[in-house]
Amino acid sequence: MHLTEWRIMNTDDNALAAVGVDAEDERLYRDLLHRPRATLPELAAHTGRTTVALRRAFSRLEAQGLVSRMAGRPVRFLPTRPDVAVAALISRREEGLAQARLAALALLAETPRAENQAPEELVEVVQGQAAVVQRFTQLQQTATEELLVLDRPPYAQDPAQQNDTEIERLAHGLQVRGIYDVSALAIPGKLRLAQEAVAAGEQARISPDVSMKLAIADRRTAILPLNTDAAAHADSAVIVHSSTLLDALVALFEVLWRSALPLPARPFETSSADLPDQELFTLLAAGLKDEAVARQLGVSLRTVHRRVSELMDRLGARTRFQAGLLAARHGWWGPDDV
Repeated sequence: MHLTEWRIMNTDDNALAAVGVDAEDERLYRDLLHRPRATLPELAAHTGRTTVALRRAFSRLEAQGLVSRMAGRPVRFLPTRPDVAVAALISRREEGLAQARLAALALLAETPRAENQAPEELVEVVQGQAAVVQRFTQLQQTATEELLVLDRPPYAQDPAQQNDTEIERLAHGLQVRGIYDVSALAIPGKLRLAQEAVAAGEQARISPDVSMKLAIADRRTAILPLNTDAAAHADSAVIVHSSTLLDALVALFEVLWRSALPLPARPFETSSADLPDQELFTLLAAGLKDEAVARQLGVSLRTVHRRVSELMDRLGARTRFQAGLLAARHGWWGPDDV
C-alpha cells in the first residue's frame, strides 16, 4: 500500500480522543492492529514516519496500555485488544474525574464564606444559544442526586432528538422528575421521546400550566430563560445558585408537580374493544386532537368520541384535562398524590 493510500484510509475521527489518545498515535495503533508483528522499519515505510518518531509514539502507546513490547530483536510491538485497552483507559479517566470532583469540593471549602455567598455571584446571565445548551448539559452532568425539569417550547436543541445525556445519567442512578407542558407534547415525536425517557427511569407528568422552561440540579443550581419573548427564549438564560430565589423555583416546581397528570411509559397497544383510560386521558391531556388520539391508539375516531363522552359524563368533567385529574383522584390510574 502506498503512503497516500494509508493516509486516505486513516481519515476517521479521533475516536479515542475522549480517553487521551492523540490522533496520530491512534492511527498508528489502528495500523498495528492489522500488522501486529511489523518491525519499526516496515511501519516507517508504510506510514511515512521516521523510526525515531515511531519509537516516541510507541512509548506513549505503551504507557497508555495500548501496546506491549515483544522480546527479542528486531524491536516489535503487539497491540492490546481494543476492548480491554479502552476499558482500562476509561476506568483511569473516571478515576481522574472523581479525584477532580473531590478537589473541587476541597477548593470550595477553602473559599471564604462571605465570598461564596456574595449577592453578585448568586445569579449569572448566559448569552447565546450554544452557551445555553452547554450550560444545560453541564447542569445535567454535574447533578448527583436529583434533576427537576419544566419542559416547554421553544427549544435550543432539536426537540425531535432524544436527550442522551439524561438517559445516560438516569442509567447511573440520577433521579429525574419532569413536567411537560401540553404544548411540548403536541410537537410531532415529542410524546414518544418523553415515554422513552420514562421507560429509562424518568418520572414525568403533564400540565397545561408550565409557563417557562426550568432545570434545577440537586436543589443547588437552576437554569431558566432570561426572556419571556418566544423569539429570544432559547438565546439567553439565567443561572441561579443557592438562595431564596432558588428556593422559590423549587417550590414552584413542587406545586406544579402535585397538580400535573402522570405520563405512562408503556407503548399504546390496544383495540376497539379495549380502550384503556390511562392512555386515553394521557393523550387528551397532551393536547392531541381526537383524530391523532385514534391514530396513536389504533382505534376508530368513532370509538374515541364515544369513550371520551362516556368518561366525561361519568366524571362530571367540563374539560378533558379536568377529566384526567378527576380520574387520577378517583384512583382510576396514576399516583395517589395527584
